[in-house]
Amino acid sequence: MTETVLLVGGGGREHAVARSLADADCELYACAGNKNPGIARIAEGIETLDISHPKAVTTYAQSIDADLAVIGPEAPLQAGVADALDDAGIYAFGPREAQARIETDKAFQRRFMREHDIPGCPDFETFEDMEAACEFIDSYDGDLAIKPAGLTGGKGVRVIGDQVTAAEGKAYLRESEYDRVVLEERLVGEEFTVQALVANGDVRVTPAVQDHKRAYEGDDGPNTGGMGSYSDATLALPFMDRDDYIAAVDIIEATVDALDGYKGVLYGQFMLTADGPKVVEFNARFGDPEAMNTLPVLNTDFLAVLTAARDGETLPQLSFAPSATVCKYAVPAGYPTEPEAGAKVTVDEDGAREIASEYDGEALLYYASVDDREDGIYTTTSRAFAVVGLAESITDAEEIAEAVLSEAGEAGLRVRHDIGKPDLVQQRIDHMADLQE
Repeated sequence: MTETVLLVGGGGREHAVARSLADADCELYACAGNKNPGIARIAEGIETLDISHPKAVTTYAQSIDADLAVIGPEAPLQAGVADALDDAGIYAFGPREAQARIETDKAFQRRFMREHDIPGCPDFETFEDMEAACEFIDSYDGDLAIKPAGLTGGKGVRVIGDQVTAAEGKAYLRESEYDRVVLEERLVGEEFTVQALVANGDVRVTPAVQDHKRAYEGDDGPNTGGMGSYSDATLALPFMDRDDYIAAVDIIEATVDALDGYKGVLYGQFMLTADGPKVVEFNARFGDPEAMNTLPVLNTDFLAVLTAARDGETLPQLSFAPSATVCKYAVPAGYPTEPEAGAKVTVDEDGAREIASEYDGEALLYYASVDDREDGIYTTTSRAFAVVGLAESITDAEEIAEAVLSEAGEAGLRVRHDIGKPDLVQQRIDHMADLQE
């Protein structure tokens, strides 16, 4: 039976989901606030609508007789889109609003971890009074991370001792319009992500990925939605061992056990410290860009995972190709503070494949936020497109990604060229070795 699948969202993450379903026995439709040209080439139809409006999404899903839906971004989850689809008899692979709070409410997330004795939870306190939060900064013996309780697109966190001083952190709180914040101990180590596909009590984990949120090379500048990421040809990353990976998986499984009936993706963002993995945050969906590292190496039929989830069956075990991946985002000049839209994108998906054919590997191009005009594709003020290199090693995958990006030129675009390069990866290894001495 051919399934009709609705994809909710129109970014690079959703383009990766669409491509993972392109050869499956399904008819794919999509809805988003933008028209992603990569998704449009795969989908049977694409509708522009407010994906945080449950009624609008549900009405479109019913119009195409959707059998199931995959929700990409966090905002629709917070708005209850999964609830509305489920209630309409259309299975949504994504948590209901109450369970999505594990991402959408960081104060709830930390209290939930403490209440259920989930390992890896840092010291923290929550505040609704910003002056009380400032007093806590003054009294705390050590550095703190300042986190707005709600969604900020990965750009609201300020870390004392890294990004800001204590005085600047207090000024940030006083000048903000946040009604709730979490202050938690600053975790020192190397960050990594493990994403899990979850349904019917089953947890199926994917390879670890390291994201790079800082805007500029050398991990400098403000946080962004993610400038790129890499994964190795094994489940772990070069700066960690298999036991570190298993410890992170144990935390995810403990969290799923406590989240009764959770379904969808649970994304664990971890800091590997000298004492093992600690939880930086949980997300209730695929990461962007991490989905672009994970889904291209997934050998298991992703549609089979979705239908098993819907039908209450055991999820299939996941198999992954033994390939390393390096993902690099091209962003408009000036991003993220003063982005300049309107640069023409001069590389396409076919061109990426042709360039990669000269190497012993593959390349994939994923569109994110672009303006698809009659005379070509142009940048907006957000991340434009990502290139993913796949090869036997991180070094080779990085060279492939760079080769494709070199064809895009530098006019109006910026890339973090250091992501996945041997010297930066070695810095991560050396950092963890120093911490663990």
